[in-house]
Amino acid sequence: MPQQVASTAPPAILLSARNGLVLHQTLYAVARLGVADHLNSGWRSASDLARQLNVNEDALYRILRLLASQGIFEENGDRSFRNTDVSQFLRSNVPGSLRALFVFWGSDYSYGSLSQLIRTLETGKSAPELLFGNDSFEQLRRDPEQARIFDDAMTTMSQLTAPAIAAAYDFSAWQSLMDIGGGSGILLSHILRAHPQLRGVLADQQHVLDRARERQFLGGDLADRTSMEPCNFFEHVPTGCRAYLMKNIIHDWDDEQSRAILSNCRKAVPSNGALLLVELALGAANTPAFGKFLDIAMLSLTGGRERTEAEYADLLASTGFRLNRVVPVDAQFCIFEALPV
Repeated sequence: MPQQVASTAPPAILLSARNGLVLHQTLYAVARLGVADHLNSGWRSASDLARQLNVNEDALYRILRLLASQGIFEENGDRSFRNTDVSQFLRSNVPGSLRALFVFWGSDYSYGSLSQLIRTLETGKSAPELLFGNDSFEQLRRDPEQARIFDDAMTTMSQLTAPAIAAAYDFSAWQSLMDIGGGSGILLSHILRAHPQLRGVLADQQHVLDRARERQFLGGDLADRTSMEPCNFFEHVPTGCRAYLMKNIIHDWDDEQSRAILSNCRKAVPSNGALLLVELALGAANTPAFGKFLDIAMLSLTGGRERTEAEYADLLASTGFRLNRVVPVDAQFCIFEALPV
């Protein structure tokens, strides 16, 4: 056999990056099938799993063998597998579950967009625009199943980040807060619970608000402090609050579209209020950051982009805001506090 290349050698770095593609899509496959849920009771043979999942036994075994070699599942000598501490996070409806994220990022909607990256490089256009002539959100409106997958993934992401966001900033100083494009309302629910004197408004498109009512993150003890307002932020942003919050909204859009959204926010934010953007931090040159990965996903999927602090400051200044300060949330997210001028 040829001598194995040292793991720190430049070729090995490139080959490891290639392996990441295979690893990601195998994770998508087992997440979509719910394999970790089926292993919840302990050891299961590949043949038994294959029959229950109605898939090819040999293909399933080989996928699980690879994932077991990475510590994601555990294999014994008779082609049986069980969960590890890692694969527990691929189960459904457990605290911290990542299953919905892998189902989303491995889907034709997301992964298929990245397959068009050469054409995106040549044209600067997102994959949905190249393939279908419209934006990615229009594709979601046309595909209810993919819209459900998207909604589940965004809810999962909010569940992971909401506690840190709620704790990082004194939202109560503004008395009232509108979460624009707030989806299921889970972020707003965490903020309201962390700041008991705060009143909250969830603003989103009507069909999104209908789903939010079904999920009931803002029900129960929060019902008296919350309301919902239909909102298309390209057309208008409702008034009535002092602070306005948008998490991972501006990164979905190019500069022209972002200015349209921010201009509508400026019409709603009162002179003694604030606009709060929760977005990813890109970090310095040559330093790794999740935001730099997601920036390419935005380039391919939505035509949007992640931005530096200076780029956010310029964008806000062009729409009547002044970037007042940047509050770090964790290693990934920041809160950009903008005040009207």
